[in-house]
Amino acid sequence: MKFRLVFPESYNRRARKFLRKHPELIEMYAKILRLLEVNPYHPSLRLHPLTGKLSGLHSVSITLSYRIVLRMIVTEHEIILVDVGDHDTVCRG
Repeated sequence: MKFRLVFPESYNRRARKFLRKHPELIEMYAKILRLLEVNPYHPSLRLHPLTGKLSGLHSVSITLSYRIVLRMIVTEHEIILVDVGDHDTVCRG
């Protein structure tokens, strides 16, 4: 089953800013998005639920330092991207 990634404009703005700041991660970022579409539960993504203010959201890893926060709507096979950045920034909310 393939998931559909949803890119809200607020996410696109954050992603553009993040990738301008970290051009060395563009290739890895693209690879993570492709893998997320095919299998969001792949072990290399390190998908995990968030707690606290971000309860209901999940996080996947780009690298050990950088994350993508997402909302998974599994019943509709959609993944809505919420935020991208370093661990402390995106997990802070």
